[in-house]
Amino acid sequence: MSGTILVGYATRSGSTKEIADVVGETLRRSPNEVDVQPLREVRSLGPYSSVVIGAPLYMFRWHKDAKSFLSRHRGPLAKLPVAVFALGPFHDEEKEWKEVRAQIDKELATFPWLSPVACAVFGGKFDPARLDFPWKLIPALKNMPASDIRDWDGIREWAGGLSPLLAAVHDGAGRA
Repeated sequence: MSGTILVGYATRSGSTKEIADVVGETLRRSPNEVDVQPLREVRSLGPYSSVVIGAPLYMFRWHKDAKSFLSRHRGPLAKLPVAVFALGPFHDEEKEWKEVRAQIDKELATFPWLSPVACAVFGGKFDPARLDFPWKLIPALKNMPASDIRDWDGIREWAGGLSPLLAAVHDGAGRA
């Protein structure tokens, strides 16, 4: 197995891709070989020794590309070290952070075979001018102010701590 790390992401407006790029950039400093690509374009996990999955929560649902990726690649993912990050809160309010964390935990619980070595929730970015159908039909969303609470230093710090977790040696059961 090679030492290449896949940083796969799902995104609607590009915010999660920007974070995936920073995670990949940070992992390359360790040094690691890293591929950053959309989850929906990943056909095989054969070239990878570990995987980082990033996707936003929309209306308390994890992006469908992340869930589809986990379903499609269940076998290989059950044997690889996997880290997960989710974007969710648009406002830096404790209640919103707790709700998003609870929701990503609930979404991941639907994949009981998955045991991430790390899981983080990052603040998101929201621009009502970029809403598409059907979201643009919801007045409460259209009238929300734009926000961007992504903490780039926190993201780099989290990504910087992933290398030893993702490099864990596999045991006979296939889990790190």
